[in-house]
Formats: sequence, structure tokens, C-alpha cells
Amino acid sequence: MSNRKMKFTAFGMLAAAVMISNMSLTAEAGILPSAGAGNTLNKPVEITQVAVADATVAPQTTATEVVAEQADDVTVVDAAAALAQERAEEEKQFANLVIAQCNDYVNVRQEPSEEAEILGKLYDESVGEFVSEAEGGWYEITSGSVTGYVKAEYVVTGEDAIALAKEVGKRIATVTTTTLFVREEPTTESSTIGMVPIEDELTVTEEEGLDGWVKVSVEEGEGYVSTEFVTLSTEFVKAESKAEEEARKKKEEDARSAANAAADKKSSESSGSAPVASGGSGRGSAVANFALQFVGNPYVYGGSSLTNGTDCSGFVMAVYANFGVGLPHSSGAQRGCGYDVGGIGNAQPGDIVCYSGHVGIYIGGGQIVHASTAATGIKVSNANYRSILSVRRIF
Repeated sequence: MSNRKMKFTAFGMLAAAVMISNMSLTAEAGILPSAGAGNTLNKPVEITQVAVADATVAPQTTATEVVAEQADDVTVVDAAAALAQERAEEEKQFANLVIAQCNDYVNVRQEPSEEAEILGKLYDESVGEFVSEAEGGWYEITSGSVTGYVKAEYVVTGEDAIALAKEVGKRIATVTTTTLFVREEPTTESSTIGMVPIEDELTVTEEEGLDGWVKVSVEEGEGYVSTEFVTLSTEFVKAESKAEEEARKKKEEDARSAANAAADKKSSESSGSAPVASGGSGRGSAVANFALQFVGNPYVYGGSSLTNGTDCSGFVMAVYANFGVGLPHSSGAQRGCGYDVGGIGNAQPGDIVCYSGHVGIYIGGGQIVHASTAATGIKVSNANYRSILSVRRIF
């Protein structure tokens, strides 16, 4: 299935700041190193101390910290109302959507005829915009770079599309600050359950009536983040043109070939002889077996040391680095690496299993190995212990 997406973004500043003279609010945005920075942290105790201090007493003002200024007249922004209004404005756009309801995909054709040239594919639950209705049960739509006609019987529109859009659209909170704290409750006085690096994308599970906060899913569980430090959007899959499909497949094949070549070189340099493993499944199993050696080692936010401490994306990055493959140090970015295999049912050992704010390595038998939390370290879990966003294959 195509990875092309469209986003309806809720624009505007959703600030919920109560101004009190001579006082400053606790920072929700930390200054710890981003998990995307690729740092290797060898002192888990020190990083924990920094996190706790920054989360509770905000020892210094950062660029993203909210600081209360002295003022005679104080205006309190109703963030919940602002968020609800922006969401309502966003959902007005859903009325013009066309959403595919089919087994796999519906062809987008140049003319309203089954004999017309195929311009692209609108995959099941993918979204386009209604342009016009043509005779014979056809709709003209535009989706992504594709504008053409689809059979009306394979899509829904109007009120049905509005209702379905809320189900198939993925509500996303994209982190806009270096390190974002995830709280147990929607208040800065609440305990921190986890931290998320800049540009990571979190699945939003609740946002109504939270007064400037949204509930998100992270490895440690569900928690709350301030809307001060995220951009909210609704993400839909959209149509893929024939040219885009060909380009995507070529890119995936090139990436796979490059990864295998890098792994061959790494293996030859290490052993002085030709590598034994070859092919995707064999090499993937080697990745999984290598990763399992580090079960029990510590979790450290921002880390990438397989022995001294690593976070989830640092773990995947470091494991694949052993096979000569360079991956980004970000769970969100890793969700764009390799190619999608179409769900956990098609997963093979070595595949990257992606969750909201988290990643792990599939080891077979419905299980993953992953750097879970500071409390559990690197461990093995059932792959379906949380909702899976994507399964990516490198080799």
C-alpha cells in the first residue's frame, strides 16, 4: 500500500497560560538531547537526574519555555474552546471527501469509463476530494497528484464520508520542541511518565475538554502533552499515481540493494571472508538474533549504546549499524525507512515494528525485542501488545 498521505493541520497557537506576577510556569519542553541526535549516553544515572530536575523545577529558561510576564490586566486563554473550534473548522473540510471502501484499491481513470486509461490507485480507506458527479455512476475526484474518475460504488461521500473520516483519519501530534514531557495527568504538576524527541509523531487518543492538553500513546502508556509544543493534524492516505507507484517500487528496491551491499561489506570486513547469510529473510534473522543478545541491558533516553544504555530508536539504529545499515535516531523517521510489508501478518524476523512514539525489531513468533522503558530495559514482548502503525523491511 502507498505511504503517501494528506494532512489537515489545525493551525493557530493553542496557548493555555495563566499569567501571575513574579512567577514563571514549569517548562513542558525539556533541554535534554533529542533521541534524533544520535548521542551515545554512557551514564544512565546522570541523564535520569537531569530529566527529573528539568521536569519538576525547570532550573533554567529554554527557548520554548512559557514564562509569565508581569501585567496589570491578565487574559486567560480558553485553550479547550480554541482547540474545539479549530477541530470543528478542520472537520468542515471532511464534507467534501471521497473515501474508498473496497477490498484493496479502486482504479482512478482518465475518463468515466472502465475502458479509460488508469491514472492511479485509490487504496481502501484512502481519501480524495469530490470534484463532480458524472453519468453512469462515476465521481470525478482529486487525491494527491491524481485527478480522475472512480466508480461511485467503491467509495463513500457526504455524511457517510464525514463519519468514516473520523475513523480512518489518524490524529497526530507532531513534537515541535527538543524534548517533550508526557505527563500522567493534564497538568504540569503531574508526574512525567516519558519523554519524546522533536519531530516524533504521536497518536492522539483524546483531545476534547482537556484545556490545552491532548492525550497520546507512548511506550510507557497513555499520557498527556501540552498543545504548546505539538502540531495537531489529521493524516489520511491518498491516491498514488502510476508514475509514483513505479518510483516508489524502484526506490524500495534500490534501498534494499544498498542495504544488502552495505551488510555484505560489513560482514567481509569483520570476518575477512564472504558473508554466509544472503537474501532478505536470512539477513533479517541475523539482525533479530544479534538484537536478542542485548536483552536485559538498560534503557536510557537519547542513548544508542547496546551495552550502556539506549532508547528504542537508538536500539534499532545500533543493531542495524552492526550490519552496515545507517538508520536515523528517531522512531518517527524509522517509520519511513525501508518499505511497508502490509502489517504484522506479513512480518519477518528483522523487520522494524513501528508504534506511536516507539519501535522494536520483529524476532518471529509474534514477538519483538525492543528497548522498552527505564524500568524494564531491553526486553522481548508480544508484537501486538500495542496498536501497530507500520511494519518496515530493510533487507
